Amino acid sequence: MAGEEGGADPPANPQAATAELEPPAKADKTPKKLPRVDSIPVVARADGMEFLEIKDLRKHLSPQAIGDKDLVRINIMNYESSESSGSHRDHGPQMAAALFDPAGSDSIELPDFALRSGPRRTIYHNPKDVTAAIVTCGGLCPGLNDVVQNIVYTLGTSRGNAKMPAIVEGLRLWGINPLYVIGGKGGNAAAHPIAKECAAQGVVCNVVGVPKSIDNDIQLIDRCFGFDTAVEEAQRSLISARVEARSSGGISVVKLMGRQSGFIAMNASMASVGPPSRLLEEARASLVAIRFDMGKLCDFVKAIMDRKDYCVICVAEGAGQDIMDSSGPKGTDASGNPILQARAAAPPPPPPRCCRTPWGDVFPLPDSDIGVFLRDIFRKRFPGVDVKYIDPSYMIRSIPTITTDRIYCKVLGQGAVHGAFAGYTDFTVGLVNTHYVFLPTTTIIQFARVVDPKGRQWNRLKTAINQPDM
Repeated sequence: MAGEEGGADPPANPQAATAELEPPAKADKTPKKLPRVDSIPVVARADGMEFLEIKDLRKHLSPQAIGDKDLVRINIMNYESSESSGSHRDHGPQMAAALFDPAGSDSIELPDFALRSGPRRTIYHNPKDVTAAIVTCGGLCPGLNDVVQNIVYTLGTSRGNAKMPAIVEGLRLWGINPLYVIGGKGGNAAAHPIAKECAAQGVVCNVVGVPKSIDNDIQLIDRCFGFDTAVEEAQRSLISARVEARSSGGISVVKLMGRQSGFIAMNASMASVGPPSRLLEEARASLVAIRFDMGKLCDFVKAIMDRKDYCVICVAEGAGQDIMDSSGPKGTDASGNPILQARAAAPPPPPPRCCRTPWGDVFPLPDSDIGVFLRDIFRKRFPGVDVKYIDPSYMIRSIPTITTDRIYCKVLGQGAVHGAFAGYTDFTVGLVNTHYVFLPTTTIIQFARVVDPKGRQWNRLKTAINQPDM
């Protein structure tokens, strides 16, 4: 049988097999008609123009804008005394109830709150008609371009000796409004009289400040843009200086920026100390000089060299001015910054001013700065020791910004625009107690914030590197 040979058995009902093989019914190829749209939602404007309506949920939402009732508390802590705060003026927001200069100048009483920064529901400028200008004051600072990028138009740079009536007349002739001033204490100190002169001449121009200080020496502001970037790069220099000193059994003197304050030197030194396994070893070979006595400094360096055979010294550029010369202050430059010690270059040279060390050695003043001054003294004091001087000042201020600074700059630039479009003038935008606020310009230009040798920040550093009082 075929079934026994492996073949298929024939169907018992041939008629049923034929039915299963019939092709399916032909598909209907008639095109289907889509349902007709009888009407399209159209909205007519008051001027007769019509446009397609788009559904929205506005009736369920509220416009997201900041109002003048949004306030940020300036002083978030109540101290029993100035001693309990840990400092007197290196923590601006903490002592913001009254700005005061310990030297005895005028003080400004501050309220508890400041206006919150951000976009307002009502603006007072038509963006199409705005001709904005930006003035950048002072030197380079990481993040400067990021702030400028988030505003409008760049006018140029300024370096002191400004004639306010001429500036305001130029603003009027060019139709500049608003004017953004990006600068430190000197730049904002120029923005304030510009705003006053505009009011005196009847020129309508919103003058807006953006605080810029790589030294982080502006009062009330949590931190200035570019400071974190500068500290990040400066601590790399200190780490390299430590490797250099350790490899040769010598002394590395690193001078960091800080004309009136030493925040870069302090924070970079704190950051450059290694992990706990190396903390004690590195701390006993490090020293930070901001305000010091020359005799104590050299004695401490000698103790470190006797114990570790190498030493790293970090000094702020404004330190030791009283040691280098006792003839008094040298005045200020065109931007209001104090002139640091340097020998006069005009011929014929006067008799060189000298410095006498506690051991009777007499040194002529160097041609440059405190870093060279210390290098020469250490070479004299420690003969045979390799003393290297490292000055990364211009390197740390011209590098690309780190992520946190870049974001900070963009928010500052946008906040400056929001404040100007809200109609405000003679104010600056900044971060206070982690919130962005508008502050009257006068509150940040009274005096520079400096490191307090008795403050908590400085004592944290001394504890970390095992440094005695100088």
